[in-house]
Amino acid sequence: MSTGQVLDPHGNQRFLVEIDGIARASFHEVQGVESEIEVTEHREGGWNPTPHKLPGMTKHPNIVLKWGLAYDRDIIDWHQRIAQGNVDRRNGSIVLLDRLGEEAARWNFVRAWPTKYTAPSLAAEGNDIAIETMELAHEGLVRES
Repeated sequence: MSTGQVLDPHGNQRFLVEIDGIARASFHEVQGVESEIEVTEHREGGWNPTPHKLPGMTKHPNIVLKWGLAYDRDIIDWHQRIAQGNVDRRNGSIVLLDRLGEEAARWNFVRAWPTKYTAPSLAAEGNDIAIETMELAHEGLVRES
């Protein structure tokens, strides 16, 4: 490996979200792409200075998607079907792109469904873009690349 080569970290502003069957072109922001393993402590008889720390249940918080209100309704309709009792889980990915538009990293989530929708805040004196928000509950997250 050359010692003169400097690799800059990737920026966070070029990304896309892929969800099975959803044709949403772009998103403003994605949050909650994380995974946490609970720590279970176990004290063993005869060895008392510190407890053993064992991996417990893995938790995946909701993924939060934010986008500027537009005319496509695929993601809203998905939420409304769930609200009416129609179970419709989908897999998806969050893809980070490099400066050339090539895939730099990918996080895959599985068995997701929309659990919360928030309409945009509206203000007569404002000039911000109307942002809709959707939270997706899911059952697993894996970084692929």
